[in-house]
Formats: sequence, structure tokens, C-alpha cells
Amino acid sequence: MIELGLSRVASLLQQTPLSWKSIHIAGTNGKGSISAYLSHLLSTGGVRCGRFTSPHLIDRWDCITIGEKVVQESLFRQIEDQVKLRDQTLGIGASEFELLTATAFEIFNHEQVEVGVVEVGMGGRLDATNILNNVLVSVITKIGVDHQAFLGSTIGEIAREKAGILKPGVPCVVDNTNSQEVVETVRAHIQELASEKIPALAPYFQKLDLEPHQQENMCCAVSALRLALSQLRPEMDAFSLLPYLADVTWPGRLQNIVLQPLIARAEPILLDGAHNAQSAEVLGKYVDRKMRIQGQPVTWVVAASSGKDLAGVFGSIIRPGDRVATAEFGPVDGMPWVQPTNAKELASSIQAIQNIGQAQSFEGDLLPALQWASEQSQGGPLVIAGSLYLVSDVLRLLRAQK
Repeated sequence: MIELGLSRVASLLQQTPLSWKSIHIAGTNGKGSISAYLSHLLSTGGVRCGRFTSPHLIDRWDCITIGEKVVQESLFRQIEDQVKLRDQTLGIGASEFELLTATAFEIFNHEQVEVGVVEVGMGGRLDATNILNNVLVSVITKIGVDHQAFLGSTIGEIAREKAGILKPGVPCVVDNTNSQEVVETVRAHIQELASEKIPALAPYFQKLDLEPHQQENMCCAVSALRLALSQLRPEMDAFSLLPYLADVTWPGRLQNIVLQPLIARAEPILLDGAHNAQSAEVLGKYVDRKMRIQGQPVTWVVAASSGKDLAGVFGSIIRPGDRVATAEFGPVDGMPWVQPTNAKELASSIQAIQNIGQAQSFEGDLLPALQWASEQSQGGPLVIAGSLYLVSDVLRLLRAQK
């Protein structure tokens, strides 16, 4: 169940003041990548850094890292049990995400991190992470239309909710490739708070061989890093850390993987968690540019969360003549309210969007969908996309084979 608000998480943490400073990141797309860049660069620069992102990828505790390493399961469960007992004893009735947020923040205390890089779960103003009170810098990434039932039906309403993480006197970084309406909405909120807007630093990255969205995310990350280091390590030059950006990996984002021995295919498969119209547009441009060699069709394995804008997502990536296997992801640990779109319904929706070459639906087990797509692709381009939860299931299957 999703129930936004700050009162419950405030009650969970009222007796444990946060002992670390934070970088707080809100937006629709790019939060995870920017979090990864910042955590890596801060750690490389000698700052003891924790990171909290959502959702988790494979295991529930892998959304929390300390010094670039996933927190130990034993420590996670120990502190989670303490938080759950506190919730029960005080009769707070916190949601799953609020319990997870409190657990992450308590782990940061326990591990004596200096900085926590924290990604908003949903929205911003009423998100549980907005309990943060010692923020070095706030970041607003690319904003699109998503979670309308909770955040508003227009891009302006959604931008206002996401801008709710901004705080008086705390500098902020805003992705300046956002739409004019988003920029104006955020700027108006910044002016109300008398905060400072720092533009992205695109010129420093023009020479790097990056996808456009990666460039934007790196610009925001380095801008935020400069602001954070000016308060933490004034003597350190943020740009001296730029070479280490090449070492950052972010699973499930334009990730090439080989699924042997799960399937017979030896050629790499592109795995991407694009799950809204904006991220799907980025993926679609990448696939069109890099994988559709001489008009070759692409084979897809896709799934989607129930309630998603299917036309907005799949209309941007699937082209006439493509082959599509529609699948369903399994139960999401800690988020029982997340359900997949039925595979047959998804196939019908995609066929209505595009005149695709062939579609096959696979309800339940994911492996047959992967095997069918492998056979259909015949070594040609194959992409898995549509849901981060689908990405998680694929990586979990692959791990089980090792």
C-alpha cells in the first residue's frame, strides 16, 4: 500500500537523530544513475558514503550501499527488526517504504557515514525520504508524467510535488534539459525558498562518448558534487575525480548481458528498466541508432506494471515488424501492491499500438518467454525492457544459474 506523508517516518526516527549529511535526489528519470555517480565519486574522494535507492534490484537490501558495497544482509535484517519492533510498539502503522527508509537511515547512523546519497521513492514533498534535515544539496532530475494518481495529472503539478524536497538555504541542481513548464515551476519554488539554482555543466562533457541522457545525468552529478565538496572538502577539486566516472556501472540501464546457460543464445542481450514514456523514448532512440542495422527487426521481451501508460512506453520502442514476447514479473519483495499487467492483455495492447511482426504472450514463468525470444531473434538484436521488476527477475534467474 502506498500512503504518502511524513508523520509516520518522523515518529519512527524521532529518538534517533540523523548523524550524517545528505544529498537528496528527486525526479522521474535519472535518479538512480545520478545517485550511482555521486556515491562513486564521493567514495573515490575519500568520503565515507552511503546510498539509498529504490526499488531494490535483486535482494531487498541491495538498495542500501556503504562505500559502494551492498550492506550485509545480517546487518540489514538486524536493524530492520529493530525498526519494525519500534513501529509495532509505538503503534505507528508505517508503510513498507517508510520502514525501509527508516532502516536505511538507521544503517547510515550505525555505519557512521559522512554523507548519504538518497533517492526519493515517489514524488518528493510527501515522500518518506523528505524527513532529511541536514541536506548539502538537492537535485531535481528529468521530470516526466508518472504516478499521476499520487502526484497530479499535469507536468506542472508533478514538478511542484518533486520540487517539494527543496529547502530554504540549501543549494540545488536542476537538470536544465527539462521542459520549460518544469523549469519555470521549479524556478518559482526556488524563488519562494530563496535557494540557489545551479545549471548543469554540459560543456565539460561534450568531448566524452556518451549517450545524451548519460551526459545530462553526469552533468547534474558533477554539479552536485562541486556543491557538496565545497562544504565537506573545500580543498578538493571535483573535476579531479572526473576520470573515475568511467568506472561507474548501473545494472539494468542499457546493460549488455549474456544469458547462457539460461538460454542457448551466446550473443549479448540489451537489458533496460525503461518503464515510463520518457525513459522509453531514450531507449527507443538508442535501439534505433545502435541495433537496427540495415532495417533489421528487433525481438523484445517486455512486461509492465499494472496501470502503466502502455502506449506511452511501448509506442516509443517497438517498431513495425518487430517480434514481441510479453511476460509477467513475479511478486516484488516488500511491495505486494505492485502487480504486473496480464501478458495476454499486454500483447493485445502492443498489437493495437504497432503493426508488429509477431507477438506471443507468456503468463507466469519468465523462462519460456526468454527462450522463445532467443529462438525468434536468431542471433539478431534482442532487448528486455518495460519494467525494473522484469529486469530484477532476469538478473535473479541468471544469478541462480551461477
